[in-house]
Order: sequence, then C-alpha cells, then structure tokens
Amino acid sequence: MVQPRPSMRIVRALAVAGMMAMVPTYVWAWGCEGHRTVARIAARHLSAHARQQAHALLTANPIDSRLQRFCQPIDPDPFVDAAAWADDVRDAKHTGAWHFLNIPRGARRDQVSPACPKTAGCVTTAIAAQIQVLRSHAPNAQRADALRYVIHLVGDLHQPLHCTTNDDRGGNCVPVRYFSRAPALQKDRDGAPIIGDYKPNLHGIWDSSIIATDLKARRVTLSQLAPDLDKRFAAQIPVWMAANVALEDWAWDSHVLAERLAYGKLPKAIPDEADTGPATCDQVNHVAERMLAFALRLGQPYQEAAVPVVDEQLAKAGVRLAKILNGVWP
Repeated sequence: MVQPRPSMRIVRALAVAGMMAMVPTYVWAWGCEGHRTVARIAARHLSAHARQQAHALLTANPIDSRLQRFCQPIDPDPFVDAAAWADDVRDAKHTGAWHFLNIPRGARRDQVSPACPKTAGCVTTAIAAQIQVLRSHAPNAQRADALRYVIHLVGDLHQPLHCTTNDDRGGNCVPVRYFSRAPALQKDRDGAPIIGDYKPNLHGIWDSSIIATDLKARRVTLSQLAPDLDKRFAAQIPVWMAANVALEDWAWDSHVLAERLAYGKLPKAIPDEADTGPATCDQVNHVAERMLAFALRLGQPYQEAAVPVVDEQLAKAGVRLAKILNGVWP
C-alpha cells in the first residue's frame, strides 16, 4: 500500500520545529537579517546619483573600527553595514527613544503625534531630524552618522511592534512559547534571573525569529531575500515610490498591523492595558508575569499569518528608504 505524501504545510511545520534551536535570541528591531535586507532593497532602488553620494559619504567617514558590532561578519558594502549601526551605539549615544513610537492599543489616528514625547523624541521625529542633518552643511562625519540613522530608523518604523504598546514595551513584556521554545527568564552577568525579562517574547519574534525561521523553512539565504522580495512586490513598488514621504502615516499603518496581526492573531486575546510606560517588564503591576499566565503558544498558524506582513513591511521599508534618499540627492 502506498502511503500518502504529507502535505507541504505539515512538512514545513516539522522543518520549522526542528530548526527552532538555531534561531537567534538576540533581538533589536528587525535584527541583522531584517535591517540588512531593508538596506539591500533600498540600494536596488536608489538613483545613480543617490547611490554614488551615499557610498562616497559612508566610505570617507567609516564606522569606528573600535566599536563593538553585533552583526557579524561585517558586510563589505558600507550601505548595508550601516543598517544596524544605530543599535550598536544606542546606549552610548542615549538614543533609545529614537527607535520606536509608543502608540497605545486602541488609539485613534489623531493620537499618533501626541504619543511622541516632546523631549526624548521618537522614531518619526528622529528620522525627520536626521534627514535635515543629511541635507545640511554639517561636517561630513555627522552627515554620515545621520545617513546611518536614517537607514536604520526607517526599518524600525516598519516593524509593527515599534509603533505600538500595550503598556508592555511593544510586546517585549509578553512571554510566548514559539514552536518548541518555552519562555525563560534571562540572566544577568552574574547568573541571576532578570525579573520580567523573558525570551521568547512577542516583540522578539517579530524582530527576527519570524524572518529567520521562514528563511530556514524555505531554504532561502539572507543574500537571496532582498531580490526575492523585490520580485514578489514588483507591482506595488512603483506605487510606493510615487507616494509622498509621510512618516506619521507610515507609523499608523505599522500600528494597525500590530493591532490586527501581532496582537490580533494571538491564540488568546490579551486585554488592553492602561498606558503607564513601564521602564522594565517587572514594573507597573508586574506586566510580564501577568502576560506569562496567558500561556501563549505561537506555532505554524501564527507564523503563516505573520510572514506575509513581515515580508511586505521589509519591502516597503526598503523602497521608502530609497525614496527618501533619492529626495536628499535628486
């Protein structure tokens, strides 16, 4: 008797489950894979003049070789290598607030601007400010850093959980089981548990795990991802390129995706929390411990719902980044 072949869905699910031990746990806003992909897509849509200007600026003003870089190996293309630099320097330069915009769940469109702190700023105001530096007559070293910020922050803007909060630091305080990986408390340098700091968490899987898992499941290399997305979204790219630069609209679109998918597709609905802006996941009534009690298990159904959204957001971010830079160097 001939046994029926398992469906591709089952094969893929089994492959994903077996690969989970290899998925990176370090997560900062799209991770290395996502940010480099955004840069590679942007490079494909830069005008010849913008490409030349960006390359010259970054080459003449390189990243400090003494800086500890997380994304390894260093990419030989300075434009792609620039993509994760803003995360490498965020603590030293005290620019953490530049990477997100905490739009509360349940907010209205007219609440986007008020959600950005006037003093610390947020991802939309940081991008606008760095574009102005890039256009200015500031020293070239400062303009090169501005370009690196723009490359990175446009990517951050398109990560849905960087434009949303449920008083949970954009999902960082929502522990989840991702396939076979159960949430576990992280430890400090002395081996003591960091209360409230669980991995996997909702934010982390959207930053990098969904991308890494999908690449492995489809046997697509990171270098192939940008041209693959470019091909798949070929019909939409001219529309994205023709549209105006609208940073707050883009943030709102990311927020809507977070509401509809990142939170909306969870196997159990979690309640809207009052926005008090916790500094850590252990503060404000121990939000991480309360979320842990929901025992959220995210597997293949969630992965399959998230992947098309992640892919489109990466493609949009790359094309819109090119749009911005083509405007800086017309």
